[in-house]
Amino acid sequence: MNIEETWKLFLTVIKEKVSQISYNLWFKELKLYSLKNNKATIIVSSNELFLQNLIKNYFEIIEEVLNDITNNTYEIEFILEEDFNKIKPTLEKQEEKEMLSNKPENEIQELTSYKYYSNFNPKYTFDTFVVGESNKVAYGTALAVAKNPGKLYNPYFIYGKSGLGKTHLMHAIGNYIVNNSDKKVLYITTEQFTNDYKAIINTKNKYDNNVSYMEAFREKYRNVDVLMIDDIQFLENAVKSQIEFTNTFNSLYDNEKQIIVASDTSINDFKYLEERLKTRFSWGLTECINPPEFELKKEIIKNKIIVNNYDLEIKENVIDFIASNCGSDIRNLEGAVIRVVAYKAAFNIPEVTLEIAMEALDEFTQTTVYRTNSVAKIINVVSKYYNLDPSMLKGKMKKKMVTDARSIAMYLSRIMTDESLQRIGLEFGGRDHSTVIYSYEKISNEIKNNTKLENEIKQLKDKICEQP
Repeated sequence: MNIEETWKLFLTVIKEKVSQISYNLWFKELKLYSLKNNKATIIVSSNELFLQNLIKNYFEIIEEVLNDITNNTYEIEFILEEDFNKIKPTLEKQEEKEMLSNKPENEIQELTSYKYYSNFNPKYTFDTFVVGESNKVAYGTALAVAKNPGKLYNPYFIYGKSGLGKTHLMHAIGNYIVNNSDKKVLYITTEQFTNDYKAIINTKNKYDNNVSYMEAFREKYRNVDVLMIDDIQFLENAVKSQIEFTNTFNSLYDNEKQIIVASDTSINDFKYLEERLKTRFSWGLTECINPPEFELKKEIIKNKIIVNNYDLEIKENVIDFIASNCGSDIRNLEGAVIRVVAYKAAFNIPEVTLEIAMEALDEFTQTTVYRTNSVAKIINVVSKYYNLDPSMLKGKMKKKMVTDARSIAMYLSRIMTDESLQRIGLEFGGRDHSTVIYSYEKISNEIKNNTKLENEIKQLKDKICEQP
């Protein structure tokens, strides 16, 4: 079978395995570009978040069906159509060269060739990043790095749970630098770095000639002005790659090139990362990005509808429902919006009411994790930080040290959990919700002019993020 016949059969089988709504939303616009070298390349015509949800929900069935109908085992590679159009001329030239020659040099060219500007999502900019209490510091720092790379915060290490906006900020930095300078910017995942390194070693061992494979690899990663590497936590179990990355880090740092690293965990949580690499990550600025507070989640939902130009007008109570029941992961919020859009289109619903939204998201809200942080955890972290007993924050003690700590804990509970004001008040010894509001507003105003308090809040946020 050729490519067209294979994909036609694939779609026929998929139709039998998923609902008509799911097929129209997720599979109808996919295209199979190639089946080559045990790799299947599939083009996705939508956006990055659509792609992430597709992989999350349907990767296994796509892999299973494709391998069954081809009687082969393919590695599935997805590529956004807008990115594919940028690299298509290069791919076509590579295919022409492969038809003319099969020299080992072609392999090294494939391993090391890279378009520095081609892999930033144009929708991930500072303008489309929704700022709130939980992420405003990370946003400000990222913007400062973008405006003055290699000078202010180097390296810049940003961490937080998956789906909180780290990748968005990295792409925003990349887009800003590319659009406002002629600097070379390379964004890559740790998996890509380690795979590149392994491929170079394997190719070097395979051919005995004078081609400097390692020099080509190092040219790719060191001949840049800004290196951005995501998901650095996956470097822990790659000992040889750690050594090479340390050398890459040293080369870039010594030449005042900007290094930006993102991780799901803090530096202190790395158990198997070389100490010298952990030390280097600590040379610059380390920033924690926290889960979005309730109001920020509502703004994110509204922003996703506008940015993606969804045909969806929903009332405030529907947005409240999504923000309250679909977790703190921004990808989950986006996924919830997509489900509502698909449900509205499939059943030709003129207006999405709260009841319609609840029906559309019934299964989704049952499987979504509701809360990352708890009020109890925040109380424990704050009381320990100020050398107090947790019971003192829940009690009626009026000493200034205790009341200040209590206000700070209430403030953090408001911005770092999904709990209602009533629930937060209950956790603090049954206090009224108005007390929580007063504490939140008090601390919000004080940190504007109190650098010491602002630093304490930042340290507490980091400690809360680090706690399991």
